[in-house]
Amino acid sequence: MRRLILFPVCVILLIGLNACQRDLSEYDKLLEPQISVKPDQNMLVIESKGDPNQAGAVMKDLFRSFYALKKHHKNIQPSAPRARWIAQFDQSKEDWIGLWALPLPDDVNSLTELKEIPTGMKVEVWQYGAVAEILHVGPYTTEPPTIQKLMDYITSQGYTIIGPHEEEYLKGPTMFGKGNPEKYKTIIRYQVAKKM
Repeated sequence: MRRLILFPVCVILLIGLNACQRDLSEYDKLLEPQISVKPDQNMLVIESKGDPNQAGAVMKDLFRSFYALKKHHKNIQPSAPRARWIAQFDQSKEDWIGLWALPLPDDVNSLTELKEIPTGMKVEVWQYGAVAEILHVGPYTTEPPTIQKLMDYITSQGYTIIGPHEEEYLKGPTMFGKGNPEKYKTIIRYQVAKKM
């Protein structure tokens, strides 16, 4: 079992005023784990290595580039940021690899409009297909029991995890402050496949 405690930086949840006013009740169905099919998603991605609490500069670059692209592509809409973790979580946090991302429309497939492309930034398609998801409500430090509940569900349904740990940050800190961590909402997600 992988144990995981994520401490995303405040700036990653810079969802803006729209997110603060968004009705998130549609995600309440994920308070219990579910398996569904999710389409692949075009993403603006930047990589970080090390403690997620120190990823502020990377996230600043991600959001700056996203809004620069938005000036050239009117169909780009702000959405909740996501992160994928491709390192083992029993390693020291200094060795963690994070892929921080924001969804893009399918027709945005290059960064040619950007005056400056931050190191490690790219546009790529995140594969999904069958996914297991659960909604975690509360501080990031209290995620482990929610993750365990999702993993137990995956096993009980005859599935196995085939992709990295992913989080989608629906509600959390914003540019205006920390907010109330007890009300943070994070979707925890894994790509899954039926056991053979």
